[in-house]
Amino acid sequence: MKQAASPLLLVPFTEVRHDQPDDCLHYEQVAVRGEEMDWTIPAHRHEALHQFQLLERGAVRGAIDGQSFEAEAPALLMLAPGSVHGFTYTRDVVGHQVTLPTATLRQLLGANSLAQSALGTSFVRSGAELAGADRECARTFATLGREFQSHAPGRVQALLAHATLLAVAFLRCRGEQEASGRAQALPDTLVRRYRALLEAHYRSPQALAFYAQALDVTADHLSRICRKVTGESALDLLNGRRMLEARRLLAYTPMPVAEVARELGYEDPAYFTRFFTRHVGDTPSGYRQAVAAGVRDAAST
Repeated sequence: MKQAASPLLLVPFTEVRHDQPDDCLHYEQVAVRGEEMDWTIPAHRHEALHQFQLLERGAVRGAIDGQSFEAEAPALLMLAPGSVHGFTYTRDVVGHQVTLPTATLRQLLGANSLAQSALGTSFVRSGAELAGADRECARTFATLGREFQSHAPGRVQALLAHATLLAVAFLRCRGEQEASGRAQALPDTLVRRYRALLEAHYRSPQALAFYAQALDVTADHLSRICRKVTGESALDLLNGRRMLEARRLLAYTPMPVAEVARELGYEDPAYFTRFFTRHVGDTPSGYRQAVAAGVRDAAST
């Protein structure tokens, strides 16, 4: 699905509809928002929110950060904060959707770098990839939905408990939980911790030394391990994450190039332009025009 280079719709938690004043998350049937939007959800992103979806019937096609996909039920979709996504559902779609603040999710899962990295990027799973996970998730979604509509004592605590089970089920479906059950190599663990830190700080002007110090290793050691595990240096991963966000902002918002630069911690817009051109192959303005003309896919990696 081609995404238009139009102003990006930001969805803060205060705009997610609440039924009760103590709502700590939001639950609704996928068809609720689908019917409102004539089954096509325009490109948008959630700031500081995670969203979990299960389709039990019907199908969806769309794009997440410029990557197109199609999925038929049963399907699981997890949308990470900042990930630009837009969907078109079939009119017979039946499913569930839960949205909760990322800060709440982190508290529920604890200081777990594996969970943070596994749930740090959006993903879609369907068909045989689910290996029965959709049935487990369907039960959890249904129970959570009933609790959301209830007025029973302990409602918030129950909702958070079900949300924890849901997040773990999605994490397992992605395959990360199976990996965590084995003795993990230290290099993999270090890279996961580094990626989790990147998600929290990539908008800041922090240099690589900041991340190395936070991880209690030298910058050279961090870069060596990142290259061994991913094929890219630690600095490459940092710059790549910043450039992904730059492409998102250029493709989906009318934000001036200088403002995009400041948003990502670059004080000198001219330096940002040179840096972006070297890494992406187009100037920021040229990239924006190419996306609008359909010559390039928006924010694809």
